Amino acid sequence: MKQIFINLAVKDLQKSMDFYTALGFTNNPQFSDDQGKCMVWSENIFLMIMTHEKFSSFATKPIADTKSKLAGLFSLSVDSVEEVNNIVTNGLKAGGTEPNEMRDYGFMQQRTIEDFDGHTWEVFYMDISKFPQQS
Repeated sequence: MKQIFINLAVKDLQKSMDFYTALGFTNNPQFSDDQGKCMVWSENIFLMIMTHEKFSSFATKPIADTKSKLAGLFSLSVDSVEEVNNIVTNGLKAGGTEPNEMRDYGFMQQRTIEDFDGHTWEVFYMDISKFPQQS
């Protein structure tokens, strides 16, 4: 089975775990300890949030300051615009920030939320039947 594990360095592990729980991730305690938490999005998608110390033990470069520079965009596909709005609203209540307003591309609606460390998440709903057809 193919899976994806996204690894992020965070400054406050508990605060970050609470934020990602508010977005809809669940914690897998089997792969969590006091320096890292395994947060589950789906059967095949996992987020590993780690203290800077633990993250540094895996890294081959210095940790980026994601509050001031973009290190990557992570996208989460959901089943409806309402789910997009619920996830972002819950994330904002948990302390996240929304750097711009919802973008509507006709076939896709997308909102952006950043965690406490500036890691950027795009939450979107896409209706492929509305994708523009080429002539």
